[in-house]
Amino acid sequence: MDTINILIADDHSIVREGLKQLLDLEEDFKVIGQASNGVETIDKVKLLNPDVLLLDINMPIMNGINALKKIKEEGLNTNVVILTLHEDREYLLETMQIGATGYILKDSDSATLYKAIRDAYNGESYIQPKLAAELVKEFNKPKGAKLKPENELTQREYEVLTLIAEGHNNKEIAEELFISEKTV
Repeated sequence: MDTINILIADDHSIVREGLKQLLDLEEDFKVIGQASNGVETIDKVKLLNPDVLLLDINMPIMNGINALKKIKEEGLNTNVVILTLHEDREYLLETMQIGATGYILKDSDSATLYKAIRDAYNGESYIQPKLAAELVKEFNKPKGAKLKPENELTQREYEVLTLIAEGHNNKEIAEELFISEKTV
């Protein structure tokens, strides 16, 4: 069985340490390094040449998306699995278009993480199933159509917005809707 050399890039040391302990449980995984920001990640990818990079999106100095771009632009031969809190379709699409091999959420179980790493090592893509469904929706929608917005307004928010559009001030809106001016 081949050993998969892994670099962990996340700005939270407790996350890096926890991932390392989790990955050390698998015989075929070896964590060869850690990075806490995008610039350090690029440097360590160049230095250590990991098989798989677990990459967070939100990091200081340079975020994970820009680090991924730089890694791919420089032709570094590392498969990248995005490990993030972001469920947003936009992040998923952008990172996959740049060249990420996988995309999973930080609330995933260890089996999902292990599968994503092994798939990436074998040159296969892995996208967490609930996120993959969003990708399918994106590609199957008619040209020019928009998916239903995720953050639709509540009925009350819509009422407030309508009154604002009609030119009412906060005090008038509060009186009209029987709510405090502060709530408006």
